[in-house]
This record gives sequence, C-alpha cells and structure tokens, in this order.
Amino acid sequence: MSDETLTEAKPEPQQIEDVVIRFAGDSGDGMQLAGTQFTASSALFGNDLATLPNFPAEIRAPAGTIAGVSSFQVHIADWDVLTPGDSPDCLVAMNPAALKAHLHDLVKGGLLIINSDAFEDRNLVKAGYETNPLEDGSLDAYQVITAPMDELTKIAVEDSGVKGRATLRSKNFFALGLMSWIYQRPLDPVIEWIGSKFGTDTPVGNANELALRAGYNFGITTESFHKTFVIKPASLPAGEYTNVVGNTATAWGLVAAADKAKLPLFIGSYPITPATTILEELARHKNFGVKSFQAEDEIAGIGSALGAAFAGRLAVTTTSGPGLALKSETLSLALMIELPLIVVDIQRGGPSTGLPTKVEQSDLLFAMYGRHGESPLPIVSTSAPSDAFDAAFEAARIALKFMTPVILLTDGYIATSSEPWRLPDVDALPDISVPFASVDEDGDPFLPYLRDPITMARPWAIPGQAGMEHRVGGLEKDATTGNVSYDPDNHETMTHTRQDKIARIADDIPDVSVHGEGDELLVLGWGSTYGAIRTAVNRITRKGRPVAHAHLRYLNPMPKNLGEVLGRYKQVLIPEINMGQLSRLIRAEFLIPTVSFNRIQGQPMRAREIETQINKLLDGEDVE
Repeated sequence: MSDETLTEAKPEPQQIEDVVIRFAGDSGDGMQLAGTQFTASSALFGNDLATLPNFPAEIRAPAGTIAGVSSFQVHIADWDVLTPGDSPDCLVAMNPAALKAHLHDLVKGGLLIINSDAFEDRNLVKAGYETNPLEDGSLDAYQVITAPMDELTKIAVEDSGVKGRATLRSKNFFALGLMSWIYQRPLDPVIEWIGSKFGTDTPVGNANELALRAGYNFGITTESFHKTFVIKPASLPAGEYTNVVGNTATAWGLVAAADKAKLPLFIGSYPITPATTILEELARHKNFGVKSFQAEDEIAGIGSALGAAFAGRLAVTTTSGPGLALKSETLSLALMIELPLIVVDIQRGGPSTGLPTKVEQSDLLFAMYGRHGESPLPIVSTSAPSDAFDAAFEAARIALKFMTPVILLTDGYIATSSEPWRLPDVDALPDISVPFASVDEDGDPFLPYLRDPITMARPWAIPGQAGMEHRVGGLEKDATTGNVSYDPDNHETMTHTRQDKIARIADDIPDVSVHGEGDELLVLGWGSTYGAIRTAVNRITRKGRPVAHAHLRYLNPMPKNLGEVLGRYKQVLIPEINMGQLSRLIRAEFLIPTVSFNRIQGQPMRAREIETQINKLLDGEDVE
C-alpha cells in the first residue's frame, strides 16, 4: 500500500505544541533504533527536539528483567526545546519489564502503547508482577492501546525471506510504524534509511519495511484509538541544520580545531563507555588527516597522545572516570613538559565501574585536583550536545595558545543524546594556529622555557631540528634552560610560573553572562544541567517571579567577573548531578554561602525538580 493511500484513511489530526515519547523494551528489542529513526523523521519534518537514550549498565542483562530494559526518550516541539522532557506523554512498552520500569514516569492520562503478546506468565514473573496489568485495572488511569506485535509482525514479514525467530527482530519497526501514524511522522525517511542500511531488496530490509507499514496500517484500522496528533515545524534561526549526537559534535569540533590550527589531528584512546564513539567517529575522518590509535589501555592511550603532541600534532585522548584516574600520571607529565594535549572526559556514574551507561557530574573535583603535586590545569565544560562542537574547539584553542593540557568535561547524557544543530560557517572560525619555535638567527642558544610575556607559554619545538635540542621529562626543569634542576628556589619559581600561566587564561575568556531578572536568586550551573536549569528559570520568570541563571563553561580558571556577579544576589542555588562539587569550589574561592541541590540517580536533572527548589527558596523554605 502506498503512503498516498494511507494518507486518505487518516483522521483529522489534533495539533499540539510538543510531546515527550519514550520507547522502552528489552535491550534486544531495538528501542534505540526505533527512537533514533523516529527522531530523524521529526528532525526532517522540522521539529526542534532533544533525546535521552538510556541503556542497561550490563552488556547483556537477563532478558525480560527490569535490569535489562533499554529506553529512548525524545521531546519534539514547535518551539525551542532544551531538555528531553521531565515525563513522557506517551510510553511504548514492549514487555512487562518495560512497563514496570517506566510506568511511574508516564503522566496521568498519558498514552500507553503495549505489545500484548509479551504479557505471558513467564515474562510477568520476571518483571515482578503478581497479576497481569492488562487485566487487573491498574492501567485505567491511562489511554491504552494494545497490539499483538509479535504475531502481527510475523504475519507481515512472512514473504520477506526472513525465517524463524528472526522475524521478531522487526517488531521494533512495527512499533515505529504505529507511532508514526499516531504522531503523523512521514515513513519515507525511515524507508530510505532501511534501504541504505540493509539494501533495497534483502530479506532483512524487506522485513523491516513490511513491519513498519504493518504498524502504520494497524494504527489506521484499530478500533481502540482513532486520534492522531501533529506538531508543526519549529521556528528556528535560518541556516542548515543536522541532528547531532554529543560525541559526534565533540569529534567534529576537534577536526575543525585541527584544521584551523593547521595541524594534523591525532587521537590515542582506549575504548571506554561512554567515550568510545569519539574514537570511532574520528577514525572515519582520515580524509581530514586524522590519525587514530586504539590503545591497549588508558595509560598507553594518553602516552601515545603526549608523544604526538611532542611531535607537533594536535593531540587528543578520550576517557571516562576510571580512565581519567589511570591517565593522571601522564597528565602530570604533560603539565610538567608543558605541551598542548586535550583530555576529553565523558563523565559517568561512579566510583569504580559504577554506572557505566548512566550520567553523573562526578569528575569535577578530580579534574581540579586529581594529580600529585601542584598541578593546575584548565577545565572547559560542555552544556549540551549542540554545544560540544564549540567546547571542543575552545579546549583546543586554549591548549595551543597556552601550551598546556586541557581537560574537556562532558558526560554520558551529552555524549549519547542528540538535538538539532545549525552547521557553523567553517570559514568564519578563528585561526588558532601557533608558530613552532625556530633557530635564532643571531645564533643565540635555544631556551625551551623562555616564555611569551602575555600567555607565559613556552615555545613549541619540534624534535629533531638542529640547534633546538632540549630535554623533556618529568624532572623539574631550570626556569630558562630546561636543564634538570633540584634548586629549591627554582622549583618554587616554576611552581608559581605554572600556576600563573593557567591563571592568565582568565584574561582570555569571556565574562560569565546572566539570563533573567532581579537580585533575589541566581541559579548557577555547569555542564549538562543547562537545559533543565534554563527551562525551570524560564517557567518561573513567565509566572512573574524574578530569578536568574548563569552557566559556567570555564571551570578553571573561572571567569574574572564571576565573583562580582555572585555578590549581586541574596541567594545562589547550585544544582548538580553529584554531591555538590561546584558548590565546594565556589564557597572556597569566593567565600559566599551557596545552596546545593543534588541528584545522583544516574539520570539527567529534570526541570520540574529545579523549579520546585527555586520556588522553595523564593518562598523562604529549605531546599531538599
């Protein structure tokens, strides 16, 4: 049946401004793929959006259990979206475990799409149900559509060439087809993707397309639900957009930085969740001169990157919390040698292996202090998937200009989530190249620690050049010649010099800006809490209550005007996905009281939570 024929049977859709949809099922049910394709169709349709993939922490948790549930949430709207949404308006539950794990988040009266074939006794027991929720009245508060997705998928794909249990692998496309009918998403983009991924005339490709169309047709013919919805395209600034995942944007930012630095890009990394896809993405771009090295461990990864920096490359290594700990000794060496090196830390729940697929702002204090000796480093943070390009570019700029390692903090939410991103004008990006050292024309000896009077950066000398021989290594260096020195006064001089160089970065970064009104309350954040904080502040401001928001990209050194900004407000609230790490830094640096609001549940903060705490403070109540 053609899309034109299907269109004739559609009911008149109800126009809505936004919707939050969550696909949930067993980790083998293809929920990430279904959510990603629904998102891609929405992006092509012109909606603004934000996504939240949520994976099991185990590689293969027991099938049918709550621990094995995988979900994908997307918030689509005809206005500027900043978060993937607090609670879903629609939940697709492919089995009892998915229903049990996510029903508590579904708004009352929300739409519930259920694969009824999965609600057999064995699966109900695995999920912890004593009775069948499809029969006991526990779902009466919701709009429920049940569909025997297993059986209908088998029927739909029987002529595809796929046989046996493999037929059930297409049931995620059945669910996607049904959701595409309910929310008026076009099928053509999904069908084109199926053809490009599996081939236009292959058993798997045929099965997926047949299941997709069967789900769409089921929506048309089902007697249980006749309502459909449409969300108009968003009014976004003019330009060319793509839907970008945070780790992809980070990788592209590094490629752009290398281009504008006129340097080859080298990445040496060990695969670790959720950082691995940056290495994978950069490995695809050999056409831009990227050299990628998958190391045998974290120490080898940063060691290779430091060697590349010594050889005159823009050098990068990526990791997550446990890997940052392993890299700390070599990171101290990079600081001592004073070479540009970018360490991208995609934070996750800890300590140890902790929650490897979940989000946490867990490494700020480690990034600040997680090295031996006095070893200050600049720290840049990313606030959203679409911000990752700019943050990565900025980290590279600082590393090159100040001849220093830089830690770029993102997190698991930013890394795996996506949103529309307006492609930048690459020609308009600044030139961030720095000259290599050269032999003095007057024949004076090369002094590897003769510093730039403004940045305090030492010269970058490529090894192997006659006349510029110099010593590198972890032993303390003479402040001028670079020779090994154990002189007490020289060590103190070098310690202050390294600190002063990092402090001077504050003269090279913009002031922190403030969004909002009044002088009663400032909400200060960093990293991926940006969207939730800004959404909460906007909601409260629209209700006539004055509240302001400032967000930090630069965490060390902090913007020069931050102390003055903080001093203007009677109260400062700092929401974080940790136990209050930024709050500790602010109290220590500026000697002002702060109010911490902390959530450490492996999930992004919700705007509703922050909104509640803001109202409590404005009403004179204590924050939880």
